[in-house]
Amino acid sequence: MITWGIIIGVVILGAGMAVWRHQRKLKLRAHLMKEAIRNQDFSFRLPTNDLLPGERAMQEALNELGENVRQQMNKNEVESWERLTRVLTHEMMNATAPITSISQSLLSRQDVKGTPLEDGIKAIYDTSRHLSDFVTNYRKMSELEKPVLAEVSLRPMLDELQKTYQQLTWTINVPADTIVHADKGMLRQILMNLTKNAIEAEATKIMIETTNTHHPSPITLLIGNDGTPIPAENRQSLFVPFFTTKRTGSGIGLSLSRRMMIQQGGMLDLAEKNLPGCHVTFVLSSI
Repeated sequence: MITWGIIIGVVILGAGMAVWRHQRKLKLRAHLMKEAIRNQDFSFRLPTNDLLPGERAMQEALNELGENVRQQMNKNEVESWERLTRVLTHEMMNATAPITSISQSLLSRQDVKGTPLEDGIKAIYDTSRHLSDFVTNYRKMSELEKPVLAEVSLRPMLDELQKTYQQLTWTINVPADTIVHADKGMLRQILMNLTKNAIEAEATKIMIETTNTHHPSPITLLIGNDGTPIPAENRQSLFVPFFTTKRTGSGIGLSLSRRMMIQQGGMLDLAEKNLPGCHVTFVLSSI
């Protein structure tokens, strides 16, 4: 005959096992977050299911904190590049301007034309011009105008982009009444940069969708393409100015786009999970 003592003992044992398993889950969460922070990866998002109300609130706060830290680190990185850009462009322009001017002047002289000197001076002139163009691209990183934020109808802008780049197959899952809070010119430039980036990666299709369309809440826009996948070793450097894996790429499109997103209070990043049928997916968040 089962006594009350045995029943109570079984209940206590079961409750103890449940508490032990729950504590193991919490310990594992703490370990995962410590490892993410140690590796400076603040993109961690741990689930909040199977948690007590207080624990759930704490996990949601930690997830939000990780996102805030990640965005601040990205912002600080962009600002550091911007400060470096100002110094480099100033020094490089001071160095290249007289070289370009003098070599151009020499090329116009009659005693230089048709002589062996002409080829050498022309090489100097072409190189200095190329360097000047390079510096001009550099300067774009630090001379962005202050954004003028307003309510922008997103779908017409995407439809216009589709008409401009008809060599791509477009799938746009964005409601017609979607409104974003952004600088219209900057947002159009960002979308064009991402489209050109896809074309350079030999993409044939682009997929665009939103994760939230409830105005006036911030919207996250996902933009995927089926171009050449980005190697894992290049993901961290993708938004570094002038980093490129393409022969003809300038390496400023993505870094400039991220800078413009930050100025509007948003962020441009790579998605951890690609859209269906896509090899690369970018995330425009908080627009």
